Amino acid sequence: MKIDELLKVIVEMGGSDLHLKPMRPPLLRKDGKLRPLKFEVFTPEKIEKVIKPLLNERQQAELQENQSADVGYSVAGVSRFRVNVFVQRGTYGAVFRRIPIKIPSIRDWGLPDVLYEFGKLDQGLVLVTGPTGSGKSSTLAGMVREINETRLKHIITIEDPIEFLFRDERSAISQREVGMDTPSFQQALRNSLRQDPDIIMVGEMRDLPTIETAITASETGHLVLSTLHTNTAPQSIDRILDAFPANQQKQVRMQLAQVLQAVVSLKLVPRKDGKGRVAAVEICRNSPMICKLIEENRINEIAEEMEKSVAYYKMQSMNQSLVALVVNNVITYETALQASINPEDLDLMLRKIFFGEKYRQGGNMDGSVADYSIIEDLLEAKRHYDDLQEKYKFEIKTRDDRIAELQSGYNAAEDRLQQAFQQLDRLLKEKEVVAQEKDKMKELYERKISQIRKQYEEMLRGNQRRR
Repeated sequence: MKIDELLKVIVEMGGSDLHLKPMRPPLLRKDGKLRPLKFEVFTPEKIEKVIKPLLNERQQAELQENQSADVGYSVAGVSRFRVNVFVQRGTYGAVFRRIPIKIPSIRDWGLPDVLYEFGKLDQGLVLVTGPTGSGKSSTLAGMVREINETRLKHIITIEDPIEFLFRDERSAISQREVGMDTPSFQQALRNSLRQDPDIIMVGEMRDLPTIETAITASETGHLVLSTLHTNTAPQSIDRILDAFPANQQKQVRMQLAQVLQAVVSLKLVPRKDGKGRVAAVEICRNSPMICKLIEENRINEIAEEMEKSVAYYKMQSMNQSLVALVVNNVITYETALQASINPEDLDLMLRKIFFGEKYRQGGNMDGSVADYSIIEDLLEAKRHYDDLQEKYKFEIKTRDDRIAELQSGYNAAEDRLQQAFQQLDRLLKEKEVVAQEKDKMKELYERKISQIRKQYEEMLRGNQRRR
């Protein structure tokens, strides 16, 4: 089978990498997992026959000298590939990394929208970091695509080899390949400063001269985009500083504190639904406090400051991004712990959110599923809700106490009223008795008066007769 046909199969299967190793069938990497394909074994001679036509004279010379060479390769209508050819145990091997023909946007990657802001910068240094295969090149390409579509700028890319092929939209893009268009990253970067660039994309800051020139370019009014093979923002800053001699590091810290605009760290983790992987994203921005921490060499405090700066600066640690993915039901609790460099801290964060439960997930939210600022908004809403709950509990208790007091007063008044009713009833009964006695006395006195009147009348009649 020809290499183009094999690469087409890899694309159709959704693979990201193809490995060719002597005396083994081809190996496919898909969703981060490597597995053999059901093809014939590749002998050393067959691998050499496949590889040699991919290399020009310069690349063949580089392979002979360094026992390794990078090359870009395209299969028409299929995909583009970054190929690394190397020598192992005296024979050739190769790895083909698939590069999509369509340049992905930041939103296609499901990355937080704050990354769009980095493409709007006019100067400074923006780093995209992460292990091999984490999506650094694709993220940089997405940022360049956004600039190309929205800004009138001159963009120079320096790559080894060229991966994504850009076409001019609003911007003018010049793509230079190390070894073909320029002898080295450092030389291309130095020369680019005389080519009137607005934005320079450096595929990788591999060595001290490249790092030094990138910082200088950032200081002189250019926006520099580049990558590092580091896992976190603090590691990235330490890597840059450690590249310089000890007697220069203080000065470099001062420079870096001023020019570093952002560090975006990526890690691809398996999705819960088994449909590939999703990016967990750490974001560090150069706030006044981050700048101060770099200047004072308090790099170990940067992670904590990032976690405190979610709401205003939209920063987030890798753990916070993993929390967002768990809450959004994209990855499992166990996957998050495996991906974290501080699983104990992550476990504590998840327990706080889930109120002590080990595992509970919700549904998707608007925006990026890896964006912790949405979770922070929810946590802030929950804190506000809890505060209101406490306030209402206090107010309800106050009113309950007042109601109890009034109820007690009412009960006492009711008792007094009952006593008054009883006393009134007694008085009414006594009044009735008195009235009855009064009627009896009245009747008695009326009879007596009647008798006296009769006696008086009889006495008068007797006196008249005597006269």
